[in-house]
Amino acid sequence: MIMNFTKHRYAKCVATNKAPQENKQWKDEVFIMKKKLFAAITAVCLLAVAFTGCGSEGTENGDLKGNITLAGSTSMEKLCEAMSESFMEANPGVTVTVEYTGSGAGLESLAAGSVDIGNASRGLKDGEKANGSVENVVAIDGIAVIIDKNNSVTDISSENLAKIYTGEITNWNEIGGEDQPIVVIGREAGSGTRDAFEELLEVKDACAYAQELDSTGAVLAKVASTPGAIGYVSLDVVDSTVIGLKIDGVEPTEEQILAGSYLLQRPFVMATNGEIGEQNELVQAWFAYINSDAGKEVIKKVGLIIPQ
Repeated sequence: MIMNFTKHRYAKCVATNKAPQENKQWKDEVFIMKKKLFAAITAVCLLAVAFTGCGSEGTENGDLKGNITLAGSTSMEKLCEAMSESFMEANPGVTVTVEYTGSGAGLESLAAGSVDIGNASRGLKDGEKANGSVENVVAIDGIAVIIDKNNSVTDISSENLAKIYTGEITNWNEIGGEDQPIVVIGREAGSGTRDAFEELLEVKDACAYAQELDSTGAVLAKVASTPGAIGYVSLDVVDSTVIGLKIDGVEPTEEQILAGSYLLQRPFVMATNGEIGEQNELVQAWFAYINSDAGKEVIKKVGLIIPQ
């Protein structure tokens, strides 16, 4: 268009013998038109770059935004904290909030609709399933039986362990240890760890506890500081402050748990109100992440076992 305009103006000037200043005028008009056209092209290019930039940012950071709420098992704290941190790093627009209220309380919150996910360190009961809660097993955990470091016992039969918790055996010398009273430590009613331990050992509602504590960490600390104490905790929290007992000669390891040789093992459940596919986009993304390679790596890092 500019070329045609230029040729037309030049021909007109020559034909009419216009003065040089008029030639300068039409050259100025051409320059102005070129400048306007360049500005328009530049604006279009910048707009395209802007749109491309926005698309890149959405691809890199993800477009998920909102909150995911979980409540329940204190035994699942280590897993939930690690998984939440990893998930939020991958999805900066999402906030994951977890309350550690115990398995029973978490499932009650789920049924009431006050949280998206109820955490339970045991399988769901029939009544909980009847309320619409769906059991989603995300990891397998072993329950370790622990004693204080000065205790000489290293192995215990499941039969004697049951007798200790029901009060039939009250002194360590009855099972080959020193003459020392046994201090039976357990979790509070409603704890998923307690429910799983008592069911697996077949001592449900028959235990004679010296003390009932409300968290995994509290049991670990109490046993570590109390001579003659015995307690049970999630396998992944056992540290050098206590001794983890063999049960029926079997150590609580991943290999033994997967083989089914170790007695005290339980599922870590993230229950939903209805199937996962019926949940909102954020909750579906949460479970997709747990089942991804990144999520499985988190499960392994905190010492838990990926369900087969």
